[in-house]
Amino acid sequence: MSFDKTMSKLFESNSEQLKKDFPSIQEINAANKDFLYRQGDHCANVFWIKGGIVKLSHLTAQGTEITIALLRQGDVIGFLGEHAAHHAMEESAQALGEVDFYRLAYQDFKALLSQHAELAWYVFEETYARKQKIERKLRTILTQPVEIRLAAALLELAEMFGIRCTHGYALEIHLTQQDVADLIGASRSVVSTILNDFRSRGMLDYTRDQICIND
Repeated sequence: MSFDKTMSKLFESNSEQLKKDFPSIQEINAANKDFLYRQGDHCANVFWIKGGIVKLSHLTAQGTEITIALLRQGDVIGFLGEHAAHHAMEESAQALGEVDFYRLAYQDFKALLSQHAELAWYVFEETYARKQKIERKLRTILTQPVEIRLAAALLELAEMFGIRCTHGYALEIHLTQQDVADLIGASRSVVSTILNDFRSRGMLDYTRDQICIND
C-alpha cells in the first residue's frame, strides 16, 4: 500500500481520535498560487500533500526564482528537526492548482510516527526516494548535455503528472519554460531552442498551457 493510501486510511478510519491525540492536525485546502510556507518563514509544521501539486522554489540573492522540485500526493515537506521553530525555511512551497494537505506541528508528527510504525516506514521510504532523485538529478546535470537532461526531465514529469492522451502523455500542469529550465539547470533560451527542435522532430507538442509528449 502506498504512503498516501496508508495516511488516508489512518485519517479516515480514526480521524476524531487522531485529532484528540494530536490537536495540531488540520486538513487545509489551498487555492492556486497559495503558499504553504514561504522562504525565510520560521516553520515548525510538517505538511503532507493529500492531493494536488506543490512547487518548491528558492529566491536567490539576485532576486531570481529557481524551481527546485515539483511534489505530489503523498509527499511530506517541512523542516524535520528538533529546532524547527528557530529554523528559517530555505525554499517556498506553493500550490500549482488546487491542493489539499494536512498540516501538523513537528512534535505531533514525531509522536504520530512513533505510534504508527508502518507510517514511519513509508516516511523513511519516501525521504530516501527523494534523496535518490536529487542525487540522480545532480549527476545528470554534471555529466549529461542539456538535450538529454531535458528529455529525461520530460519523461519523469510524464510519469509523475501525465495523463494518457491520443498522442502519448499530456502534462496536466502549467509550467513555464523557465520552470523547466530550472529543473534541469539550464537557461530558458537553450530549453526553448531544444523544445522547438523536439517539436519539429515530432517528439512532442506544446502550447502556452500544456506539453504533450508523443509515444
